[in-house]
Amino acid sequence: MAAMEQWNWPPSYDDSYMPDPSSRHWFKERETMNPSDREAAILTRLQDVCAYAYAHAPFYRRKWDEAGFHPSQLKSLEDFESQVPVVKKAELRASQEAHPPFGEYLCVPEHEVARVHGTSGTTGRPTAFGISTQDWKSISNAHARVMWAMGMRPGDKICVAAIFSLYMGSWGALGGTERLRATAFPFGAGAAGMSSRCAQWLDILKPAGFYGTPTYAIHLAETAIKDGRDPREFGLKYMFFSGEPGASIPSIRGRIEELYGAKVHDSGSMGEMTPWMHVGGSKETPGMLCWQDIVYTEVCDPATHHRVPYGQRGTPVYTHLERTSQPMIRFESGDLTVWTNDATPCGRTYPQLPMGIIGRIDDLITIRGENVYPSEIEAALTQLPGYGGEHRIYISREGAMDELMISVEIGPEGWAKGEDSHKAFEATVATQLHNMLGLRSVIEIVAPNTHEHTDFKAKRVVDDRSAFAEMHARHLEASS
Repeated sequence: MAAMEQWNWPPSYDDSYMPDPSSRHWFKERETMNPSDREAAILTRLQDVCAYAYAHAPFYRRKWDEAGFHPSQLKSLEDFESQVPVVKKAELRASQEAHPPFGEYLCVPEHEVARVHGTSGTTGRPTAFGISTQDWKSISNAHARVMWAMGMRPGDKICVAAIFSLYMGSWGALGGTERLRATAFPFGAGAAGMSSRCAQWLDILKPAGFYGTPTYAIHLAETAIKDGRDPREFGLKYMFFSGEPGASIPSIRGRIEELYGAKVHDSGSMGEMTPWMHVGGSKETPGMLCWQDIVYTEVCDPATHHRVPYGQRGTPVYTHLERTSQPMIRFESGDLTVWTNDATPCGRTYPQLPMGIIGRIDDLITIRGENVYPSEIEAALTQLPGYGGEHRIYISREGAMDELMISVEIGPEGWAKGEDSHKAFEATVATQLHNMLGLRSVIEIVAPNTHEHTDFKAKRVVDDRSAFAEMHARHLEASS
């Protein structure tokens, strides 16, 4: 093999290559090398990627000219951080609107686009992802590497239980499964009544691996139990998730592991950055690894876009190192995470995200001067015995004061015990959240299944003044 195990530009991998089955690593040299040596190699690759994008993408050429940056100036990673401006999602949408369908950052002729994926467009113009044949091979290879690290091997059956549409997650998992030479079980998700059927198939096939969202995995297990099936009997060993931050929340991860008896891995960043498993786990190392030779990741201060020290919170900024069709270069994710750079049990020398993706910076709620993230509220609730599995966060303003109300489902057993049980649970929730948030919130305890349960990413924050007023009145009436 060539230096850095086939790591060249443009990327090209030998599809016949497979690691030794006993190897912990797919590419041992790349995954375990001294970080400073890897950073030197990454700098060379960044020089290649930036020169390529400047030559082929009017979007980058114009943006960098305006910022006073030219790829020839790139002499260090510090130069990259300080001189290359970040790219925001709104810029991509504007470029595609002005130059449909793929924008001026498509670096290959349009006829070389072999796959089109994209965002749903539910909050505005959808973003189209144009992917060449060679890029899809690189994407599949990268996903296979991470799945190998999780413990999956050729011949394993892997269920892909996520919707097959323009959504990239399911297709990336499928591509990785096929490159891994595992047996793909692309069940999908989303159709009414299909969760029972999925559980039936899992019981028949006994796959080793499962991909989906944490919310769907929990719903699937609950459906199986109602149907008289034990999810532990499915034989799953490895479950990997994306689409929402739940698999990094200890209580949710623990709940899934308890339901299925499987190892849970969080993975995934965003569709624009596919291979989205460039932040993904390994069998031995908790949390998520930043696979820096696939996508160079910087965790940055959201205001300055300069890297924060290890151990601090920031937003990931991503750069493709293996994409030629629509390379993202310093793409601001808008997510929230904490990164570290400790020794790992698996021997990989990548930075880690021990808490995974915590949530979205855009989801930040400022209540009476305190910063609150919905994912942290969810983490606190799911640690409580008696939590019914759903809640809603209502934000309003009473006079000059911000107000926060949290409507929490109690479990069936607690609900059946009556009003005293409800009040005791309310007091427990209030104490838990006050300790975590450092501020007062109004708590409402409601019956199981009051709030809609979703198979997909849960939307639990509601800024609805009329709903707040109504619920606040109910709370006062119940307290009187």
